[in-house]
Amino acid sequence: MKSYPETVAFLGQFGRFQQVVFFLLCISIVPNGFGAFTLIFLADTPAHYCRVPDVNLTEDWRNAVIPVQVMNGKEVRSSCTRYRLDVVRNLSDQGYILGRDVNLTSLEEETCKDGWIYSKDIYQSTIITEFDLVCNDQWKKPFTTTIFFVGILCGSFFAGQLSDKLGRKPILFATLALQTTFTFIQVFSVSWSMFTILMVINGLGQMSNYMAALVLGAEILTGNARLLYSSLGTCFGFAVGYMILPVCAYFLRDWKSLLLALSLPCIVYFPFWWFIPESPRWLLCQGRVEEAEAIVRKAARMNKVQAPEVIFEDYLIPKEKHSILDLVGNVEIGFMTVILLLPSARFTMSSGYYGISFNTTHLHSNAYISCFISGAVELPAYVASWLALRYISRRLSIICSLVLTAVLLYFIQLVPEDYSGLSLTLEMVGKFAVTTGFGLMFAYTTELYPTALRNTAAGICNTVARMGSCIMPYLLELRSYSPFLPYIILGSLAVLAAFATILLPESFGRPLPESIQQMQKRERYVE
Repeated sequence: MKSYPETVAFLGQFGRFQQVVFFLLCISIVPNGFGAFTLIFLADTPAHYCRVPDVNLTEDWRNAVIPVQVMNGKEVRSSCTRYRLDVVRNLSDQGYILGRDVNLTSLEEETCKDGWIYSKDIYQSTIITEFDLVCNDQWKKPFTTTIFFVGILCGSFFAGQLSDKLGRKPILFATLALQTTFTFIQVFSVSWSMFTILMVINGLGQMSNYMAALVLGAEILTGNARLLYSSLGTCFGFAVGYMILPVCAYFLRDWKSLLLALSLPCIVYFPFWWFIPESPRWLLCQGRVEEAEAIVRKAARMNKVQAPEVIFEDYLIPKEKHSILDLVGNVEIGFMTVILLLPSARFTMSSGYYGISFNTTHLHSNAYISCFISGAVELPAYVASWLALRYISRRLSIICSLVLTAVLLYFIQLVPEDYSGLSLTLEMVGKFAVTTGFGLMFAYTTELYPTALRNTAAGICNTVARMGSCIMPYLLELRSYSPFLPYIILGSLAVLAAFATILLPESFGRPLPESIQQMQKRERYVE
């Protein structure tokens, strides 16, 4: 019996049909790049201090109402307190002179009862300034980011299973529509609660369409074209979207305009429905042989080659039905699934990748430059992952990226404060290493599982990875205790994941398994 790549070998590997599928799917992933990181700008906190209402105060007294604090060796206005306004008004009315008659530090302080004044040096508005997510409500900022990743987590869990049941193509476009629609609706949010609920729904589509597009392309394409797509193609699409984000944010400094600019252009993707086919592999797994043949014959016409009279005559079509329980249905598959899910490289790489990415506003005085650099670093990282996929063992590649990430994160804490440039370089090299591993893990997961379970498995693994994303905002909050604590935790997780990866099977140079039986025949690294 012939495998799928052998059966469709007459098409060639990169004819016109494969080119159309390759580039349209890569373009469809671009919204994920800017959608995943919009909160870097939407939820950034500008400098702020208590609003002083229009009362009868001299300019000197008005400026003195806000206490001055020393932070990082610099004097700055307090963000959350002011001197009691009634006391200050009374002193001013009695003609007391600042610095001679009054010692300001002895006055009682109060909270910002009249709201805040926000600096507009960088942003015209963010959701922080719109909904006053500062001081007593500053917990809402990391919670907003976490709830977004919870939406991604839930979307990854359900979309993967639905994709294996309903098809790759319907889920790809349904999740793309979900992401586009609710990003647009967020513009009209009238409260933080409304914005957060819409953010969860937005997250359901975010990354779910990435996984559907990744699996769809990996199943349609074969040979080197599949490797190129699974590593460089999809990842470059994501990185391009990531780099577009700071450019748009630079010219659109208010959060509503930025969301509009990132949502409305996505409408152009929906005509892709008529050009991107369903996965023939998936159709064959469902017993829909005629539909699979029709797609392959259309591909033959586009590539100007002659198709056999009966294309799938000798093709072994799996008859068994599968569910999520098959991921732990026997010792071999269950052991591999547990290793992927528990001390997971996906979990570690996701938390490290998003942790470093969301930390970009602290890497450079200009947040837009920081974000662009962080996105640009991904391009050579994905080239490295593509080369690794072509020439190096999957396990060795992933272990090396994890170990390099850990070493660099540990070294950052040894750099003196005066050498900020060196710290930035180490963090960006760490971003390079973790991004390389991140790209490898997406392709590796699709290679380990059979067609009938591929998207379910990818979705479950992506769900676990999103757990790492969910803890990331609170991990970054640990900087208030020690600026190096997040790096130490992420480095330690990377070391643990590197050891766990040794126990996974190898998939380098082997065809995608079509059934559980083919999957079980793979040799284990540890006997």
